[in-house]
Amino acid sequence: MEWKRKDLITIEELTPEEINLILDTAEPFKEILRRNIKKVPPLRGRTVLNLFFEPSTRTSASFSIAAKRLSAETMSISTSTSSVKKGETLLDTARNLEAMRVDMVVMRHSCEGAPKFLSERIEASVINAGDGNHEHPTQCLLDLSTLRENVKTFKGLKVLIVGDIAHSRVARSNIWGLTKLGAEVSVCAPPTLLPQNIEQLPVNVYYNMDEAIRDKDVIYLLRIQRERQKVGLFPSTREYMNLFSMDRDRLKKTKEDVIIMHPGPINRGVELDGDVADGKHSVILNQVTNGVAVRMAVLYLLNGGNKDEKII
Repeated sequence: MEWKRKDLITIEELTPEEINLILDTAEPFKEILRRNIKKVPPLRGRTVLNLFFEPSTRTSASFSIAAKRLSAETMSISTSTSSVKKGETLLDTARNLEAMRVDMVVMRHSCEGAPKFLSERIEASVINAGDGNHEHPTQCLLDLSTLRENVKTFKGLKVLIVGDIAHSRVARSNIWGLTKLGAEVSVCAPPTLLPQNIEQLPVNVYYNMDEAIRDKDVIYLLRIQRERQKVGLFPSTREYMNLFSMDRDRLKKTKEDVIIMHPGPINRGVELDGDVADGKHSVILNQVTNGVAVRMAVLYLLNGGNKDEKII
């Protein structure tokens, strides 16, 4: 199949075929990243703008590297240095971007729906790099790409997502992506860290970590987002660690071939112990590496590329 969308805004709206198209397209880019010369020409002459209204290191850097590997020109705008500080509205930003004739905009914003708002008002392709508590589609895609390297099939795969589900755009994107490909998704968290509409999502819900982990193939630990939380969502970090973190003792209760994942950055000792993060079950660094390849694939497809074309 061919990619026919102008933008990448959510995983929820994608079909399984579209998700697999992105994952398939990422495979040759993984090989390119292992070469001595990692640069290829598909986006030569194109301009990719990173427009981040929230702080970001990993996602912003990953998209910048991906664009440069494809020979695109890149530029970055953050709210600390932009006209937003002077009162410019998102609509005005959209009109100015249109006037600059940029080809693609990678956007992170604290408001849900902001990337979609922008995509409907400019001709450039818009990629959602995280909007509020809504979605983070490329994080989901790099997670799926990493899992494809480690499992035979998504059908029947049992995945447990642990932590701050209520404030996690990563969790929402992964729930949609995994279930669309046939996985069985469960979540585990204190009631205060679960969204009010949790029963509307295609997941099983656990409140006891030791019960939840026993038969799972994949355990995905979410970062405790202190900057997003209101005071009092759980009594203390120490209590959260005792009840929901992954340490060596808890790891012994899981399947022998369990896969441990985390979107980063890790709060070591909070979501999981350092020896678990760095242990044989962890694929966390693979997630980071695959993030560049997947984002190369997204930029390539939005630029009109075909997965079957030979990429020099």
